Amino acid sequence: MSAPELSPAEYAALLARAQAGDESAFGQLMQLHYEAVFRVIYAVLRNEHDARDVAQEVWLKIWQELPKFRGDSKFTTWVHPIAVRRSLDLVRKRRRWFDRFLPFSSAAEDFPSVAEPSTDHTARDETEADERARGVRAAIDELPPKQRAVLVLRELDGLSYEEIAAGLSLPIGTVMSRLYHARHSLASKLKKSP
Repeated sequence: MSAPELSPAEYAALLARAQAGDESAFGQLMQLHYEAVFRVIYAVLRNEHDARDVAQEVWLKIWQELPKFRGDSKFTTWVHPIAVRRSLDLVRKRRRWFDRFLPFSSAAEDFPSVAEPSTDHTARDETEADERARGVRAAIDELPPKQRAVLVLRELDGLSYEEIAAGLSLPIGTVMSRLYHARHSLASKLKKSP
């Protein structure tokens, strides 16, 4: 079942059943929104395995909190900030771990590295559009997670400044500032890339 197959009334009924504890309805709701939520999480974490783990946590949290959803906003406006917060929690947790344990390492060569397989033959076959897309993804990967999260919510999910601010519990000015800096950094990185 995909979102276009449901009328607004059918969707509202599905949401109401899920809020009342109907696991089947929640499963359908999850199917409708899983990929979009996963994209938001992946955009912040940039690691598929971590994103899948966080997605499970997010959907568990949504199941627990769903009865509290008042319907003042769209369901996705309520869900995506939960996904961003959980993703940023993982980033902060990792940062604390690295800050705590990495100072004991005297040099980067203490960590083994794995040689990447050669992609020379495929690089010649890639189209110019694919190369640009990879460059954009790489530039987005380099953005700080908080900027990346706001950029994804605005540009990929199409949320308004107000929706992002409400969902992330941030002042609208902070959202605008993060988005400005994310766009500026992204443009600078893309200008520098060959």
